[in-house]
Amino acid sequence: QVQLVESGGGLVQAGGSLTLSCAASGFTFSTYNMGWFRQVYGKERELVARISRSAIGRYYSDSVKGRFTISRDNAKNMVYLQMNSLKPEDTAVYYCAATTWAALSPSGYSYWGQGTQVTVSS
Repeated sequence: QVQLVESGGGLVQAGGSLTLSCAASGFTFSTYNMGWFRQVYGKERELVARISRSAIGRYYSDSVKGRFTISRDNAKNMVYLQMNSLKPEDTAVYYCAATTWAALSPSGYSYWGQGTQVTVSS
């Protein structure tokens, strides 16, 4: 049974930091690229960051580049998103997802978590 479970979301003031965690199970985690997406109600789900199987290749959207860091621990089947210098526009539900290739769109991902809410106040 495949599972991706996000945690670490919450309420933070602008300029603050949060670290999101995603625990994976039920599939061979080390063979998948992992991505973090976010979605605001009524808007399109967008890719925030992606990390390759070996953790060498990393992608960030322009809006978070320099502020967010994606990482993974294959021994623990975990992927993380460190978020610094948070802005109100970062407010969204954040989702962890898995893909077997270097996908950037949601349709390219096979497995999804249920999401965790991040709210950034002014």
